Amino acid sequence: ALDDAWERVRSERGSHLFTILGAAGVGKSRLTAEFVASLADVPVVRGRCLSYGEGITYWPVVEVVLQLDRRPSDPRAAAAIASLLGESDEPATADEIAWAFRKLLEESAPVVCVFDDLHWAEPTFLDLVDHVADWSRDAPILLVCIARPEFLDRRQTWAGGKLNATTVLLEPLSAEETNELIERLLGDAGLDETLRVRIAEAAEGNPLFVEQMLAMVAESPNGDVIVPPTIQALLAARLDQLDASERGVLERGSVEGKIFHRGGVEALAPDERDVPTKLMALVRKELVRPDRTQLPGDDAFRFRHLLIRDAAYDGLPKAARARLHERFAAWLEAYGGDLIELDEILGYHLEQAHGYRVELGLGGEETDDLARRAADRLDAAGERALARSDVGAAIVLLERARGLLPPELRPLSLELKAMRALHQSGDLDGALAIADSMIDRGRAAGDPGAEHRGLVFRGILVFNARSVTVEELQPVAEEAIEVFTELGDDGGLADAWALIARAELGRLQWRAMAHAADRTLEHAERSGDPAVLREARLFAIPSRLYGPFPVEEALAFLSTSGASDAYLLSMSGQLEAMRGNFDVARQLVREGLEYAHEHGQGLLAAGISMQEEEVELTAGNAEAALAAGLKGVADLGELGERGWLSTVAGHAAEALYRLGRDDEAWGMTETAEEAGAPDDVITQMLILQVRAKILSRRGDHTDAERLARKAVAWGDPTDALVHKADSYCDLATVLGASGKGGEALSALAEAEALYAAKGHTVGVANVERLRSELVASLEA
Repeated sequence: ALDDAWERVRSERGSHLFTILGAAGVGKSRLTAEFVASLADVPVVRGRCLSYGEGITYWPVVEVVLQLDRRPSDPRAAAAIASLLGESDEPATADEIAWAFRKLLEESAPVVCVFDDLHWAEPTFLDLVDHVADWSRDAPILLVCIARPEFLDRRQTWAGGKLNATTVLLEPLSAEETNELIERLLGDAGLDETLRVRIAEAAEGNPLFVEQMLAMVAESPNGDVIVPPTIQALLAARLDQLDASERGVLERGSVEGKIFHRGGVEALAPDERDVPTKLMALVRKELVRPDRTQLPGDDAFRFRHLLIRDAAYDGLPKAARARLHERFAAWLEAYGGDLIELDEILGYHLEQAHGYRVELGLGGEETDDLARRAADRLDAAGERALARSDVGAAIVLLERARGLLPPELRPLSLELKAMRALHQSGDLDGALAIADSMIDRGRAAGDPGAEHRGLVFRGILVFNARSVTVEELQPVAEEAIEVFTELGDDGGLADAWALIARAELGRLQWRAMAHAADRTLEHAERSGDPAVLREARLFAIPSRLYGPFPVEEALAFLSTSGASDAYLLSMSGQLEAMRGNFDVARQLVREGLEYAHEHGQGLLAAGISMQEEEVELTAGNAEAALAAGLKGVADLGELGERGWLSTVAGHAAEALYRLGRDDEAWGMTETAEEAGAPDDVITQMLILQVRAKILSRRGDHTDAERLARKAVAWGDPTDALVHKADSYCDLATVLGASGKGGEALSALAEAEALYAAKGHTVGVANVERLRSELVASLEA
């Protein structure tokens, strides 16, 4: 099946995801090795997920990048890879890293990329593999993923629905196959028939058991051995046969993990002479094998199987484990400075040392110091994960850091990062619990900074959950700004202004929101918080698009923005449409969509249907607007998103109305109403405007005017110039149809002034057309 997949990849110049599942020792790695050995002149790269990889997302990706030893030709992709390798201080997001890695593989093709031990992979890494499999084009790439069957319990949809995917489950050997394996491994050596039967029965078709059992027989002085009942017991028995020095070397290697380094073993066994000789003896006994090192000037080794590593590690007493993990961390800190994800690895070993000391009842300053050092490392790792939007890893790392410290000793910065990560993951209850704890802790300690950081973030959380009014938030933010200004706390000021920006968004006061976003940006840049900085940039863009900023000024602002390209391009397209540059507008929206798809930003790609609709409605192409709207409604509905869906449905209803499909248009307003929040100004305006025009066309002028005026009333308190102008145009249409020409002309005058203030030349032209039609009808 692997041969067939590779031939298909080469002939079709596409990607293929091939997953090999099987129990430990059944032969997954051996099968892959045989396949790889059969390839001629084909680059093969490997990455391995670490068994202690909680929060260690990109280790396998970095391994592959280092083996390829090149950079993508696209400067943006090269920058993302540089960020991944720690060669740049500018954090790349998880989407950007996935896209850049795909570009690197495409430019390195044909290539076979093997990822081992996927059952330990982080969700963001699995998303990256999915992205490569789904989006690679015109490049022969075979992704071979190796995992235990329980992997599918974590990722039930793995490879589901992919036409370019194969999953194979390796079953245990049959009785006949087991006997054949025994014969082949024995060669000319003999074996007692009774022992052969016991080995075959105990193996239960596991080739690793057979291999290790026969090795133990060969190493026994008289060949008289007891067949253990399980593979774990067998490996423990085999290690018992080693001489003390060889076993000591193996045990110290096991402290580092499945892959370990000679230098680490020497540091953990300072009294052991000639460690390299002992390691080569273990290689000859097929317990370990040489491997690729990531530490220059050192030698790396790999346990033949993780179960062998586990057996060696399990033989260490807890006191020895605590001592060795701490000693290994000290060695790695001294010699592993260039290692990617060093904080994650050091944090793990210090955490293990602390945990074993606690289990042994060894408290005191040394144990507390281990906790602080481990928490510092995990905190730094979690901060980096949060900066690249790897929220799942950030939560794991930051929660581990928090768990090492009593609440009163947790740094405020750690609590803020954990709260932000939980918020981004959608765990509002978890984030609120931290916010409330910060408020209580700050009040008890007389620390207004901590108290108001908690209050501000609590305000952000409850506002997003729509359980508080805008009026309730304003005094919280204003008081916090006074406190943080006095303290010189730029991080606190950034959050407080972000809360005000949200409040102004809720009122649709775009100019005030822009001011708050700019202040957020100013303080976020000073504080150096990339997560807040990214959020501030995203606030600033829509305020320029929808607010009382002339088109030229808004485009100039967007051209210097550091926001994500898909967001920037699509909204720039909407602005270009306002001044009649429809070809440019469509091209920008297309580029925004392509960017979102290229980076695997499915939700953003679905949301850009809103910009597609508005561009086409502005251009007068209702058919194209409807097509974009229907696709957007379907895609957003499938993703479970409702905020954008309600507005997209409102625009689709307008397109249906323009096409004369009134019943369908009314039905689409119901879709918008069901998805939209009761205080969502834009959605409510769109619903009322479309329904008013439908009622007007049906001759129900009284209700039509009532709804049209209600839409105007929704918009009047806001400074959303375009939406207000649209509502006045629709009111004029309804009034003109009911014979109220004078009032209709007044409504058009209001619309014209608003469009002109925005620099919306297409809107101004539409008003002139409507006025001409109205005057002509009045004269008739």
